[in-house]
Amino acid sequence: MRYLGGLDYTVIVVYFAFLVGLGLYLQKKASASVEDYFLGGRQLPWWALGISGMASFLDITGTMIIVSFLYMLGPRGLFIEFRGGAVLILSVMLLWTGKWHRRSQCITNAEWMIYRFGNGFGGNFARIVGAIAAIIGTLGMLAYLVKGVGLFLSMFLPYSPLTCSLVLISIATIYTMMSGFYGVVYTDIFQSGIILIAVVVISAMAIVKIPNAESLSSLAFEVTGQSDWTSSSCSWYTPMPESYGAYRHLMMFAIFYLLRNIFGGMGMGGEPKYFGAKNDRECGTLTFLWTWLMMFRWPMMIAFAVLGLYLVKDLFPDQSVLSQAVTLIKTNLGQIDKSRWGDTLSGIMHHPENYPEQLIVGLKSLFGQDWQTKLHLLSFEGTVNSERILPAVILFNVPLGFRGLILVALIAASMSTFDSTVNMTIGFFTRDIYQGYLRRKATNKELIYVSWAFGIALVSVGFLFGYTVRSINDIWDWFIMALGGGLLVPLFLRFYWWRFNGGGFAIGTAAGITGAILQRIFFPDMDSRLQFVIMVLIGMAGSIIGTFITGPTDRKVLENFYRTTRPFGFWKPLIGILDPEVRVTMLKEHRNDMLALPFTLAWQIALFMLPMQLIVRSYRAAVVTSVIFIVGLIGMYVFWYRNLPEENFPGDVEQIRDSQ
Repeated sequence: MRYLGGLDYTVIVVYFAFLVGLGLYLQKKASASVEDYFLGGRQLPWWALGISGMASFLDITGTMIIVSFLYMLGPRGLFIEFRGGAVLILSVMLLWTGKWHRRSQCITNAEWMIYRFGNGFGGNFARIVGAIAAIIGTLGMLAYLVKGVGLFLSMFLPYSPLTCSLVLISIATIYTMMSGFYGVVYTDIFQSGIILIAVVVISAMAIVKIPNAESLSSLAFEVTGQSDWTSSSCSWYTPMPESYGAYRHLMMFAIFYLLRNIFGGMGMGGEPKYFGAKNDRECGTLTFLWTWLMMFRWPMMIAFAVLGLYLVKDLFPDQSVLSQAVTLIKTNLGQIDKSRWGDTLSGIMHHPENYPEQLIVGLKSLFGQDWQTKLHLLSFEGTVNSERILPAVILFNVPLGFRGLILVALIAASMSTFDSTVNMTIGFFTRDIYQGYLRRKATNKELIYVSWAFGIALVSVGFLFGYTVRSINDIWDWFIMALGGGLLVPLFLRFYWWRFNGGGFAIGTAAGITGAILQRIFFPDMDSRLQFVIMVLIGMAGSIIGTFITGPTDRKVLENFYRTTRPFGFWKPLIGILDPEVRVTMLKEHRNDMLALPFTLAWQIALFMLPMQLIVRSYRAAVVTSVIFIVGLIGMYVFWYRNLPEENFPGDVEQIRDSQ
């Protein structure tokens, strides 16, 4: 079997040693205070936060699933990733929700609930439920990361996906616990440099491999059956493999996901990066840099997809052997649960002596001498497992020695997502549950120890959840559509409706989470669109009912929130508390932010699409995309950038701190 060489292992060991060493070095600084541990003392520069944001939105699992869609569809795979991989929520966070959160001067998103709903029953109810919701959401994200990391690393190491993910997650947990937000940001900057090297190398390999656009199109049709593989048009219908059949109505999904991201983004922004920013202007500029850096992900992923086409053609000139292999395995081993498919293949590859001789002989006759390595690409349905195209390309096409560097780049991406997610969620428990309600007078040292203990427990439960997942696409759909749908309405209403209160948020959130969990248990195969619609309705019903069966938010709390955050929406009863001059400035800001949104979305989508079109040599489409990109950038400058304030609103910090 193909594995790594000595130089590859050396690169990986040096990388992990550096991470642990950095964690030890930053431990003292991070432990100075709770604010230092979770927000870096609010002293980190905006560009560092922007780079960290990019790194925190990259991971092995997400990269694998996006590469799988690009492999199946070409550049049009971007439209399916409107569901999350294209991170269109960044456009809304860039324009207004990022700065709205910063103005609170809170440390966590759940602590923000007290700022919004007051320190009475409603605010505390919302804070606790908000923290619990974040913890449950992180468990879903960790399951998603665990599943992908295991599938990825098991192609390079002689161990099962379970063992591989256990080792990597354990190392990531250690340095995240020690170094806090300082470690998150500094390691993300280091890891971003490694990722950039991988982008350049893999993109260059794909460009050299393609002789011309026509031959690439012909190859793609032969391998995937897609006649328009190099096209960038969002067609109404496109053929898809059976296990991805729900995505065949491409345009409908793209529009649906776009709207879902706009409304979802309007309730987002409770990121440590925004809470830790120094002013409103930095909230915008760090997100602008963050989005630019996210662009580099897309040429790398389309390059992996292109190299995957050539690889599959070389390995499986006749893809019918794949269905024959699945039939052979199921005949000899009986029915296998889809969630255990990866572990089953790993057992056959690494310990063939434990399986029936006729099975091993049959696989050798189907796949040839390199049968064990080829088995990695066998899907449960008897087709090419597109979710493993990315590691397969590294395994077969990247030379020994350099293979270790590419692996480190992708591991770095996953570690960055892991450390950011875990650090933020630990803050919810330590700050909002333990210190907020269990031990108000806990010492700083005690809070740091509690953070470590909870972090270990959180990762352990997330790991167990990930072990039950059938595929990375399966858990991502549930995380985005069911759980995300259940939380969308309460997160949205807290900014845009003055009457919405802590009871409404807590009951709406609890209803949405409960609905998503019950759906996962009893109806795991429900269509993702139906999941989303049902959970949105459940969350909406809980939010509205909860709002009117509990008392309204204290008037002074509402006035402080409105005066300092200055959101738009249904706030008519409070607009009169602002001075006329302030009101005019605020309304102008709102108008510019909303006018900038379509330009920002167009700019972001074009930014991600353009490098993919250039790599697949779709030059005519690239010209059109360039025009859209330039128009979007001009609109952003006119309505957003030139209006960014140089300073904070006068007195906002003092007013907030006095109210708390």
